[in-house]
Amino acid sequence: MTTARPTLDPELHELLADMPLMSQLSQEALAQVRPFSSMPVETLLEGRAIDRREVTVSAPDGTPIPLSVFSPTKTDRTSAAPCVYWMHGGGMVMGDRFSQIDIPLEWLDEFGAVVVSVDYRLAPEATGTALVDDCYQGLLWIAEHAAELGIDPARIIVAGASAGGGLAAGVTLLARDLGTPTIAAQVLIGPMLDHRNTSASSRQFSGGPGVWTREMNEFGWRCLLGDLADDEVPVYVSPALADDLSGLPTTYIDTGSAEVFRDEDTDYATRIWAAGGQAELHVWAGGFHGFDALYPQALISATARRTRTDWLARVLHTNPTA
Repeated sequence: MTTARPTLDPELHELLADMPLMSQLSQEALAQVRPFSSMPVETLLEGRAIDRREVTVSAPDGTPIPLSVFSPTKTDRTSAAPCVYWMHGGGMVMGDRFSQIDIPLEWLDEFGAVVVSVDYRLAPEATGTALVDDCYQGLLWIAEHAAELGIDPARIIVAGASAGGGLAAGVTLLARDLGTPTIAAQVLIGPMLDHRNTSASSRQFSGGPGVWTREMNEFGWRCLLGDLADDEVPVYVSPALADDLSGLPTTYIDTGSAEVFRDEDTDYATRIWAAGGQAELHVWAGGFHGFDALYPQALISATARRTRTDWLARVLHTNPTA
C-alpha cells in the first residue's frame, strides 16, 4: 500500500508536470544525466558587475580542487565584505561548482558578498571523507586569503543545497572540532544529512518517480560510502550521526513538506536547539526537493529565497539593500 504523502503546492505541481522524472538512479543513468546537472555560469554573470577568478587548492592527497571566486566589481567600499562559501547539490554524484550558483549570487548582489564555490570530487569516483575533506580545504584557503579576497574573516558563511547542504553541515562540524576556521553561520538548503534513509518522509517518497526519491537517495549514499559499514560512517560524512551538536554557529535550515529530507532536516534543527544552539527552521508546505532552485519563478520559491536572504541580512547586521 502506498504511504500517504503531503500534496504539492498547486503552482509547483503544474510546473513539475512538464519535467521528466525518474524513480531510481543507476551507473548508466548517472552517466546520462551528469552532463545536464549544471548550467553555463556565463549566462548568470551577464549584466552583473562581477569579477571572476579561478584558483586551485590541494586536497590532503594532493588532488587539485578548483574554486571559483566571484567578487563585486571594485567599488569605493572601505569595509571588508562578507563571504559565502558555496557547496553545490547533486546527491554527491553529480553537479559542479556552478550548480545552483544563482542562489549565492543573489547574496553577492544584495550584500556585496564575495562568493567562493568549490568543485569537490564526486562519488563513486571519490568515496568516504574525500568530498567533505575537499570542501574543508577550500574553507581553509578562504580563511588564509581573507585579506587578499577583501573579506571579513569573522563573516564567513558556509552554505549549500541538498548534497552541498550535507557537506556544509559536515564542514561546519569539522571546523568546530578542529577549532578553525571560524564560521559565522551555516545555511543548509534541503540538506542531505543522514545515510540511514529510514525516516517517515523517506518512506513517503518511495516507489515512484520524483525529483529525488528514497531509491535515488540510497544510490547516492551507496556511491559515497562504498564498503563502509554503518558503524564506520564518519559524522562529517553523515552529520545526522553526530551525538553532539553544541558549539555550532547560528544555522538556517529549510526543506519542503513533500520531500525525502524533510524529517532528517527538522530533526537536525531540533537537536541544535536541544544542545542550546540557535537555528531557524522553515518547512515549506507543498515544496518538493530543490523546488526553489528548479522553479525560482514560483511564488513559494520566491518567498523561500527572500526569507533566507532576510535571515542572512539579520545575521550580517547589514541593511538588505546595502
